[in-house]
Amino acid sequence: MKIVTWNCNGALRKKLEQANSFDADVLIIQECEDPSQSTKTYQEWAGDYLWVGTNKNKGIGVFPKSGNTVQQLNWSGKFQISGLQTESSSTTWTTKDLLLFLPFKLNNQYIVLACWTKGSDSQIFGYMGQFWKYLQIHRKDLNEKNTIILGDFNSNAIWDKKDRWWSHTDTINELASIKIKSLYHYQTGELQGQETQPTFYLHRKEAKPYHIDYVFMSHNLLQHSKIELGKINNWLAFSDHMPLCTTLSS
Repeated sequence: MKIVTWNCNGALRKKLEQANSFDADVLIIQECEDPSQSTKTYQEWAGDYLWVGTNKNKGIGVFPKSGNTVQQLNWSGKFQISGLQTESSSTTWTTKDLLLFLPFKLNNQYIVLACWTKGSDSQIFGYMGQFWKYLQIHRKDLNEKNTIILGDFNSNAIWDKKDRWWSHTDTINELASIKIKSLYHYQTGELQGQETQPTFYLHRKEAKPYHIDYVFMSHNLLQHSKIELGKINNWLAFSDHMPLCTTLSS
């Protein structure tokens, strides 16, 4: 089975040829428009898709191909930090407060969480902080075999801050505690923050490479999976992000 995650940098309806070139069983696309409010060609291509977004032009789309099926999981919950002498509402959050996450079942066999973490200047818990909050609510849901967490996290260990317990490295360690690891790092042996293959080029500049997209997997899947990152010469014309192509052999 081939699973591809790719931030298409918008206008997926104009990049269907590139999307088809993956020959994937399922595509998880960040920054794509809602097919229901787009062109007929895009709607027909999308098939029995899933989509969530902040507006009609920017969201996460899940597009099953070749007879594969997806079923959205209606996860919801609440988490509260205890032990603090404060009544601040910021110590409590719910699933619906967090952006952007789309959990689904793939072929009734795999639990998949598609991610496109969001952030703004007003958010202390931006990007990986959003995922950390999501993890606090849904740790038990993700602590299962055949679990895959993937997408654009806008995060890397190089941006860790010592006074944040939700920094990239801390969150990676929390995932490891439930036996979930990055497939790229498992395959290459590289350390977090020392990646040699970029997934993102800021402003599409080759001189500004970063590794901010990931495929995390439960332990039982790692040894049966292989990841390949798109090459800059093939993909920079279409997006500032490179696609991550994962093949599961069983």
